[in-house]
Amino acid sequence: MPPASDPHTTYQRLLDERRREAAALMRRADQLSHGRLVTFFVGVGLALGALFAGLSSWWLVAPVAGFIGLVVMHDRVLLARDRLTRAVAWYEHGLARLEDRWPGMGARGDQFADADHLYAQDLDLFGEGSLFQLLSTAQTRAGEGTLATWLRTLADRAEVESQQEAARDLQPRVALLEQLATAGADVRAAVHPTSLVEWATAPPELHGVWPRIVSLLLGLLTGALVVGWFTGANGAAVMLLALASSAIFARRFQVRTEPIMHAAAGPARELTVLGRVCRVLREDNYASTRLSALRASLETAGGEVDQAAGRLRRLVELYDWQHNLIFKPFAALLFWELQCAFAVEAWRRRHGAAVSGWLQHVGEFEALSALGTYTYEHPADPFPELADTNRLPVYEAEALAHPLIPASDAVANDVNLGKEPQVVIVSGSNMSGKTTLLRSVGVGAVMALMGAPVRARRLRLSPAAIGATLRIEDSLQAGRSRFYAEVLRLGLIVKTARTGPTLFLLDELFHGTNSHDRTEGARGLLHSLLSLGAVGLVTTHDLALAEIANRMAPAALNVHFDDSLVEGEMRFDYRLKPGPVTRSNALAIMRAVGLDIAPGEK
Repeated sequence: MPPASDPHTTYQRLLDERRREAAALMRRADQLSHGRLVTFFVGVGLALGALFAGLSSWWLVAPVAGFIGLVVMHDRVLLARDRLTRAVAWYEHGLARLEDRWPGMGARGDQFADADHLYAQDLDLFGEGSLFQLLSTAQTRAGEGTLATWLRTLADRAEVESQQEAARDLQPRVALLEQLATAGADVRAAVHPTSLVEWATAPPELHGVWPRIVSLLLGLLTGALVVGWFTGANGAAVMLLALASSAIFARRFQVRTEPIMHAAAGPARELTVLGRVCRVLREDNYASTRLSALRASLETAGGEVDQAAGRLRRLVELYDWQHNLIFKPFAALLFWELQCAFAVEAWRRRHGAAVSGWLQHVGEFEALSALGTYTYEHPADPFPELADTNRLPVYEAEALAHPLIPASDAVANDVNLGKEPQVVIVSGSNMSGKTTLLRSVGVGAVMALMGAPVRARRLRLSPAAIGATLRIEDSLQAGRSRFYAEVLRLGLIVKTARTGPTLFLLDELFHGTNSHDRTEGARGLLHSLLSLGAVGLVTTHDLALAEIANRMAPAALNVHFDDSLVEGEMRFDYRLKPGPVTRSNALAIMRAVGLDIAPGEK
């Protein structure tokens, strides 16, 4: 079904609603907080009356029970308020994306960057203002990892079509996308998926059932003796003896129970988010085969994932109760830490082996939801058409633009690659748009082959590997020059082309060497790539390289970007034109910024 209204109107309306709801819950939380404080002081007064005025200690039952009830209610209100606060942040971030204010907001994905990857750094997939930052809505590290994998490893035809279908299915589900985005607080940095699996599957630290039985009996006995001392049924000596025995017994296990509970805190937070994501997934039915299969996979032998994760979260919350001043004495009597630690160990035995599978499924669902969110927010962007993969790949784009450039600033161009031409040589002066065109082509291919819509009027392409040389850098530590690093990357691209369809994007080819070697090297490289069936673009401002296209026609084609000098200022229209460029603006730019460049002799 189509969206009820345009994304901007919907987001603004829902943002206003969530702000009002959050403010109402804040007022409710303040009221409950005041009630807790009053109940606490009433309990203190009754306790003093029992100690010094002969008042029955049974009067303490009412304020203690009332305080606990208020604590539970307050926590629930705070959780609901926090969810609404996250919803407010979600819609604010969504509006920022729609208004092209998103750079600097959200996860950057720096941990996934790899300078040696064939195209990730060249196409700005990770980092500030990156494609990852634009796309990612994941609440878990597993979701971020899956999305990053899809950006770095392009899918085959069946996988792409499956992900397109899922993105279309999720596109109109704004309420579901909000629930997913508000599933948990920002805990991505707290627990890494690998660490989470290691914690879940580690050998148990506590063994046997006798400590739980002894602690329960000893706790009940000690509690009874404390009550007996209050009521006069027994003396202080026997009560103190029981308290000392309890303290010694608890101390014996504390060296193991305390680390167990501390180690469980981070996984409990991450699994809470994981469980909430699973609950969001399972609360709906889907037309997409991929989403339906994911939904069916999140049933465990011990109940649904969110139920299992909820039990671990409650154990950690129960453990934290012992830090409350009123509950602390009761926690000591009941061996609270020991009981919680045994329960955590039992949870790991029951569910630990399944955690790895949960992470995989949730990561996949979050990555698909990121595609669904992008699809909803860009209704004018079409899904690409996948061409049959023969020996020679195709890339046919109409009005192709870069999705990281604000729509009001982006200039669209047509790009056609296939049998004629296999390679397009793009010439032009500095800053005219050559490199941006290469990035637009590359990012369009990445988004297309991960199942996302593309910033174009139309795009038809074959599934193909991508190799690029837009951001080749030297390395002082490795003792590697920029030219040598470029040659190594080109070698990898040729190797990739030998294994299957490949799209190459080569920026200022061999510009680190002399003109003769650059021309001969470029001619040989392009002949090799074209003979292997690869297609791609090459940028240059060297007219000698532009001559290569004339010799290789019709397999090669020259196009260029133009510029003009208006009142001492360079102007660019960023539109592709046929043929090679016929002039350079380098000297004009130097003079425009104030360099004292004398005109050449006539």
